[in-house]
Amino acid sequence: MALYKPVVVQTCPRLGERITQDTVYWEGYKAPIQIKEFGAVNKIDFSPVPPRNYAVTASSRIHIYGRYSHEPIKTFSRFKDAAYCGTYRDDGNLLVAGSDEGIIRLFDISGKAPLRQFDGHTKPVHVAGFLSDKYRIFSGGDDYSSKLWDIPSGTEIVSYREHTDYVRCGCASKVNADVFVTGSYDHTVKLFDARTKSSIITIEHGQPVESVLLFPSGGLLVSAGGRYVKVWDVLKGGQLLVSLKNHHKTVTCLCLNSSGQRLLSGSLDRHVKIYSTTSYKVVHSFSYAAPILSLALSPEDETIVVGMTNGVLNIKHRKPEEGKEKSQKKRQPAYRTYMRGKTYMPKQEDFSVSKPVRRALRKYDKLLKSFDSSKALDAVLEPSIRLHTPEVTVAVMQELHRRGTLRSALAGRDEKQINLLLTFVARRVIEPRFTSILVTVADMITDIYQPVLGQSAIVDRQFLRLQEAIGKEIDYQGELLEVLGMMDTLFASFAEKKVTCLEENRSNSPTEIIETDE
Repeated sequence: MALYKPVVVQTCPRLGERITQDTVYWEGYKAPIQIKEFGAVNKIDFSPVPPRNYAVTASSRIHIYGRYSHEPIKTFSRFKDAAYCGTYRDDGNLLVAGSDEGIIRLFDISGKAPLRQFDGHTKPVHVAGFLSDKYRIFSGGDDYSSKLWDIPSGTEIVSYREHTDYVRCGCASKVNADVFVTGSYDHTVKLFDARTKSSIITIEHGQPVESVLLFPSGGLLVSAGGRYVKVWDVLKGGQLLVSLKNHHKTVTCLCLNSSGQRLLSGSLDRHVKIYSTTSYKVVHSFSYAAPILSLALSPEDETIVVGMTNGVLNIKHRKPEEGKEKSQKKRQPAYRTYMRGKTYMPKQEDFSVSKPVRRALRKYDKLLKSFDSSKALDAVLEPSIRLHTPEVTVAVMQELHRRGTLRSALAGRDEKQINLLLTFVARRVIEPRFTSILVTVADMITDIYQPVLGQSAIVDRQFLRLQEAIGKEIDYQGELLEVLGMMDTLFASFAEKKVTCLEENRSNSPTEIIETDE
């Protein structure tokens, strides 16, 4: 008796993301933890010093969260209205924040009441931060002004009023203690030096600026506004290096990883894009459930925190590295033990004896071997196969059709089984790799169960879905044929023009006359 040959499942290459080192690295985070805040999260800032707590500004409060805590370990709530831009000082001891009242408040992390209040803005202050000398604060407000404040005396040092619209973002240089940057809805980014009375560089972004970021070296500046993320060379007077347009909606926040080799941008399109700072190409992306307003990455890249418009705080922690197993396993034979003799080439006088390899048959193969067609079809319609490996289901249908038993396997089914079959066919018939066999299956199902149409609303609905899916596919094919016809016409006209141009060039080219001495 001949041996049974298992069903051959045709495999097709899957189109998907190419697995890179960045994919492995950025996918190495645990499932996210979600915390509900009182309002939209407008700012997240990590403490520069251990234990790496982070401040979350939302509504009229600033919550301080521990690295792995799900509840705030401290709350600053001395705001009458909305708070903005809660930012740590480099030593992690002080926190500054703006507010809707136009007042800037300075907090000690170990206390609750503000240490200082800076009054001077006439409208809400959305930007507040420390200069790198730790003794001065810069701010920007909806009154179009940018100001510098002295922390010990609590007085205003200088005020710049160069923007013509709301100032909504800013950052300070880590290299120069006198330099800070502000971005405004007037489409400009301005670089200020505290030693001068006006801005030293003005950059035209082209869209309302939502976020700015200086590289640690201070030589490159990144601005985000509209759908664009732009990188500028500060040392060349604000020359544009690259313009990125990878988001579908407004980009709202930016941050760098600890090494400065990856740039992250968050947007209202619910995506975080990660760029390489050498090629400025997207190397990875994250998708979230709501539009993103704020984004922060911990100093060791161990935690990604994202704040959204619906007040949800999304926190991802990096998975711990798997340590070496302490228990010593039994030593296994070396690789060469298994490979011994595999590379031996038989000589001409050798007699080779092959050992038959026994293969375990799958459930549907066993049923096909015993000629139980109906049960074999049932086996491949189970959810684990039907949903995840539809090519196996289609391969068994093709084998039954080759044997001539497909019609008998499809017949004699109840309402639930017919519904299952029609659902699978309607969903997969439009895939080119399955179309040929599933069209045959659809024809057979229609012929077999046509007499019972109208007796079950569920079955009737699935037949209508199948009809709709096939109708749409036919329309798509018709449109594609029209496009192909247009392309053929264009290519033909281009070819004719090329031939005509060549003939004209030949007719216009001078004729060489070669004289020979006789």
